[in-house]
Amino acid sequence: MLSIGTVIMGVGDVRRATEFWMRALDYVPREEPEDDWVVLVPSQGPGTALALGLSETPVQEHPRIHLDLYAGDAADQAAEVARLIALGAEEVDWDLYPEDADFIVLADTEGNRFCVIDTAHG
Repeated sequence: MLSIGTVIMGVGDVRRATEFWMRALDYVPREEPEDDWVVLVPSQGPGTALALGLSETPVQEHPRIHLDLYAGDAADQAAEVARLIALGAEEVDWDLYPEDADFIVLADTEGNRFCVIDTAHG
């Protein structure tokens, strides 16, 4: 049986992206980071690893793959969005929001899009 072990994202500045995602997710490097590659894992317990690799590919406006980060409810979602923005994320002016969306689209310090989901949303 297969399972997802690592999600890999391309970034232009591995050190800057490492700092953001470590603080955003409470992750730590699995081993000593390199200038062009790092694998981050949860600091507490098991979970999916996040690898950051140096890339010169431009950020996609509507990426085919992205991260969904789960928040407990609307208040938790708002608090997490504010925390992530304080860490350097930016809210994206997303043109594909459905009516009554349960997600907010952000971009990390490298421009990679990700969503913060209100999991209590009906």
